[in-house]
Amino acid sequence: MLKSISKKDFTATNIIIIITILMYIFQINLENGGLYLGLNMYMIVADFWWQPLSSMFAHGGLAHLGMNMFVFYQFGSLIERGRGYKELIYVYFICGILTSLGSFAYVYYLDQSVNLVGASGAISALLGYVAFYDKAQRSGIITWVLLISVAPLLIGLPIAWYAHFIGFALGFIYALIRK
Repeated sequence: MLKSISKKDFTATNIIIIITILMYIFQINLENGGLYLGLNMYMIVADFWWQPLSSMFAHGGLAHLGMNMFVFYQFGSLIERGRGYKELIYVYFICGILTSLGSFAYVYYLDQSVNLVGASGAISALLGYVAFYDKAQRSGIITWVLLISVAPLLIGLPIAWYAHFIGFALGFIYALIRK
């Protein structure tokens, strides 16, 4: 029997996951949805000003969406329980949008053919935030960010490794400022 939904199920973490899934469904049902919602040169060429935010909700497939939401659930829930839902929302969206803008600078100056999709940069910001506060786990988190950023490149997967590093750094800095 399915469990009934209670008020405690409506955490910021779960709501962001639901919104991300709904946006992915919208993306795949919109012709060229990845181009409209991803982060690419259309941001300045066609005035797609929403892309720094919408790219956090667009994904490259179900596996990409699933992996990101799995990690988001772990770290989002941790931050929400320890620091509150407002702090999670602030760090996720402020650092996520700033990560998108930093990644766009990379795209603009080094590879204008790229279309960035995914929440990895914003999620990496959560990892940076947690790494700041949890010194015992810091080296493991840094190792994980290096692994998820470099290993896929070694097997030829097109990932935005720079978004992971930018996000991690921004999350760490955000925590330092908020301390």
